[in-house]
Amino acid sequence: MSWDLIQENWKQLRGRVLAQWDKLTEDDLDQIGGEGDKLSDYVRTRYGIPKSEADKQVSEWIREPGVLDDWNDRRSI
Repeated sequence: MSWDLIQENWKQLRGRVLAQWDKLTEDDLDQIGGEGDKLSDYVRTRYGIPKSEADKQVSEWIREPGVLDDWNDRRSI
């Protein structure tokens, strides 16, 4: 599952998250801890958008080049 991979590499992905959603804080990222539902909730809260829009943004972000594919290349077989 993609979110397992994100949780494993959350510290390395934090910069990408902040680049996407600059209203999130370092404390927010600590609380999110790589969990997709929490990321969506924080995006919704910080940006004042509906849950459906926050979920959509997070889903699109996870599919962007470099978010997961960099880590997939590094996984041991």
